[in-house]
Amino acid sequence: MKITEPARQIDVIHKTDVLVVGSGPGGLAAAIAAARAGVCVTLVERFGCFGGNITVVGVEGFAWYRHEKTVEAGGIGREFEERARDMGAAVPESQSLSYELDSEGFKVVADLLVAEAGIHPMLHRQFVAPIMEGDAITGIITESKAGREAILARRVIDATGDADVAHRAGAPTNKTPVEEMQAASVMFHLAGINKQRFLAAVRDDPQTYADWAVGEWEIETSGKEDSMFSPFLRKPFERAIKEGLIPAHLVTIGGTWGAVHDTGEMTYMNLVQLDGCDGTDPDSLTRFEIEGRAQVMQAIKALRAYAPGCEAARLRNFGMSVGIRDTRKIDAVYNLTEDHMRHQGRFDDSIGIYPEFIDGYGVLILPTTGRYVQIPYRALLPQKVKNLLVAGRAIGGDRIAHAGTRNMSCCAVVGQGAGVAAALSVKSGLGLSELPIAVLQAELGRQGVRVF
Repeated sequence: MKITEPARQIDVIHKTDVLVVGSGPGGLAAAIAAARAGVCVTLVERFGCFGGNITVVGVEGFAWYRHEKTVEAGGIGREFEERARDMGAAVPESQSLSYELDSEGFKVVADLLVAEAGIHPMLHRQFVAPIMEGDAITGIITESKAGREAILARRVIDATGDADVAHRAGAPTNKTPVEEMQAASVMFHLAGINKQRFLAAVRDDPQTYADWAVGEWEIETSGKEDSMFSPFLRKPFERAIKEGLIPAHLVTIGGTWGAVHDTGEMTYMNLVQLDGCDGTDPDSLTRFEIEGRAQVMQAIKALRAYAPGCEAARLRNFGMSVGIRDTRKIDAVYNLTEDHMRHQGRFDDSIGIYPEFIDGYGVLILPTTGRYVQIPYRALLPQKVKNLLVAGRAIGGDRIAHAGTRNMSCCAVVGQGAGVAAALSVKSGLGLSELPIAVLQAELGRQGVRVF
């Protein structure tokens, strides 16, 4: 059964040079970069805060891959960490030379970054449809408490994470089969932790990345990771299942803790892994949001019983939304490959570098030897749609390429490249595919990005 929606006229409420749809690490970096390049920028976000995976989901480990010899692009992604640290919204991360961002405090950090850049913020607006003139996107339609509204733009950046704008505009996309998608996660934070007891137990029985290969989990490393410390928790849940405290089917509960605070809080609990969740299907999201919260409560029960220092643990908060790692990606003008990620791909149109960090599909490789890949501008360009760039985890690439580029810090590198490219395209009047790469790279260099 279908119904026919009556035709309607939609008010154009805003016009801008560059419109960024989605404000996660990629979208936020894109908007800031475009504004700093000297154009009018508008940032549309469906929730009431900027930050996406950081603030909405509660993923606080922004650069947990960083070690002494790690080589990075710098730029706005590094600025996220530094500004959060300076504003008291970050603490040293437990397994790396990085800072763990406070998911609540970063909301204020993001607000300030947006205001300082002169970006026009538009929160609480859900992207509904692209506005097209032939094969060129000229804006979007949003839905909100105000109804449907139109926003026009000279260039659009899709930072939705799921390539929503590109897909609906007619660009070719690839969606990972649901049974092969990386697991979704419901993030949570705890209170009531005895920090001294918990950390003493960690010191007495330190876990490594080799411990990730437990039970149904298989993990491929390069070997160098196997003896490195990891804030990994698995034993309390195995014991809870063995002794009948939690249901036997919850074998996927296990993962990492983030930071333990003097106040008794333990944050960034990445313990609930949900296979089969499709982030583009609202019914699937509904089911797994509810299931994820139920599994969190089982995890807390096991921690109280079997993790020293967690006897009085209680839930402080959930992330506002389930965390999605894997859905659609564009079939870009050029797609990254596993070979590029594993063997330091080099490109003349590089918009930034990213350490040799692969995390997904059973592969974990940490950048401890100075190796890195370059990100090609062409991977941000969708086919068949003009005036559109994609930033964040939906850029073109195969599954192992996605296991690297999906990470938040890489999304920021990609976003900064997209923002600068969109701004330069507006200022020069050239199409996005016609931009002189040397000019793009020069502006990225001016903004503090290492390109080569």
